Amino acid sequence: QVPVVESGGGLVKAGGSLELSCTAYTLASSIIAMGWYRQAPGKERDLVALITRGGNTNYADSVKGRFTISRDIIKNIMYLQMNNLTPEDTAVYYCNVKSEGRRDDWGQGTQVTVSS
Repeated sequence: QVPVVESGGGLVKAGGSLELSCTAYTLASSIIAMGWYRQAPGKERDLVALITRGGNTNYADSVKGRFTISRDIIKNIMYLQMNNLTPEDTAVYYCNVKSEGRRDDWGQGTQVTVSS
């Protein structure tokens, strides 16, 4: 079983919205935090948003006020609601799961493309 599976990427026009989801198949009680990272061509992979076990959230400055991270603890699914998208948001988005006693788990990545 792949530990982390993402879905929800796609092509959208500037100003549009997309929702990404990430299902973690690791032990829910051991998860410390879940987050979304993104990597544009020729750039490093950067943190977009993070949500901790306690529900605290952290966002990159570039997405504050536009993106919202949330988590369904019972289903072990994390969401990233992305509104007012711009071409600068174009990247491959990766789900990251930090759990106790194991290395970080990463998803395979989902492409988000925003056209102008």
